[in-house]
Amino acid sequence: MTEGVQSRRAQADERYEVFHTDCPARDVVDHVTSRWGVWVLISLQGSDLRFYELRESIRGISEKMLAQTLRALVQDGLIWREVEPTTPPKVTYGLTAFGRDVGEPLAELFDRITRRLSPRDVEQRGSG
Repeated sequence: MTEGVQSRRAQADERYEVFHTDCPARDVVDHVTSRWGVWVLISLQGSDLRFYELRESIRGISEKMLAQTLRALVQDGLIWREVEPTTPPKVTYGLTAFGRDVGEPLAELFDRITRRLSPRDVEQRGSG
């Protein structure tokens, strides 16, 4: 497993310059809040999943976008990737401790939003 951005933390008396384009924390935030990053982190909250299970759980994502999103989140240290040398290879993804820490509030936000939507709101969005 490669080291993610969380292992390159600022010293206790330093802070990341998150508004600077070169800030590594900014890249992680961009990956987490990307169109598909949020959904990958929420999908992995319940259990570790194989690639095709993730693709099935996230409606509308292409294989290419899922692969790119997973690659970025693995590189950031938010998820881990395990490959079993079978034919075909069995590739499983799961959340690291850092990924759980980041993904938990995202899942809570999703839950809050869905609790507030009335059935009428859902019907209107589905037909619009």
